[in-house]
Amino acid sequence: MRILLIIGAVCYASLSVKAQKNITKDSVRITPEMTERWEPKPVVVTPGTITPDGRITPPSDAIVLFDGSGLSEWEGAPDSKVLVKGKDLSKFVPSAGKDAVWTVSGGVLTVNKAAGDIQTKRTFGDFQLHIEWRIPEGIHGEGQMRGNSGIFLQDIYELQILDSYKNETYVNGQAGSIYKQTAPVVNAMRKPGEWNVYDIIYTAPTFKKDGTYRTKPVVTVLQNGILIQNSTVIMGTTPFIGLPQVVPHQEGPIRLQAHGDKSEPVSFRNIWIREL
Repeated sequence: MRILLIIGAVCYASLSVKAQKNITKDSVRITPEMTERWEPKPVVVTPGTITPDGRITPPSDAIVLFDGSGLSEWEGAPDSKVLVKGKDLSKFVPSAGKDAVWTVSGGVLTVNKAAGDIQTKRTFGDFQLHIEWRIPEGIHGEGQMRGNSGIFLQDIYELQILDSYKNETYVNGQAGSIYKQTAPVVNAMRKPGEWNVYDIIYTAPTFKKDGTYRTKPVVTVLQNGILIQNSTVIMGTTPFIGLPQVVPHQEGPIRLQAHGDKSEPVSFRNIWIREL
């Protein structure tokens, strides 16, 4: 009986395979090859490696924005965006175009608050951005006055940097928030003195002729390998005071913020970007 059962199972499996290879629709025989695509082949990208100190080196198609050796990819940013007729944010102060004068030492870039923000000389649309940042050990202050900085996507939409390790503040202003809009899903903060990592996947908005969004900007963020923003729709600008505004724009730079608080400055390292 056992032998007969085994033979029966083998016959059933054989018939099932034949049936799978002879699926028909509207009297047309469908084969596996009909749903296989061989072209175009994806471009080969060589992944980065993990260094002994925990850094992820750039993949082969990345643009290196900071590797510890200098600020050739950066420049001083405008001091501020301006209001037009008191309410319209559609026009900006032109780029200052001056040299970036933040401190570079030991392969680390540290905010120079007296010098103001810096931004990339290049502009970007859709991208994948990798950036590592550190709150200094022994940081002072509390709330928003504790290691405050930010990454402005296309110079407009702020992803918050802050010491959110046992530091209370409003949730849409803590580390990993889209500032004043969307709180992170979880708090994935490492303690001061340790490096945090943001991996950011950003889709730029498109606009109608009347200046409104056709498609809104969307961002996904992982902090230290943990998902904290999941295809988050950005509603507009991220001002400290007021509601989001829609600002028609083209490609824009990555801006790093020199926040005006009195706490010790934030540091960065290993910044690279892939255009998508």
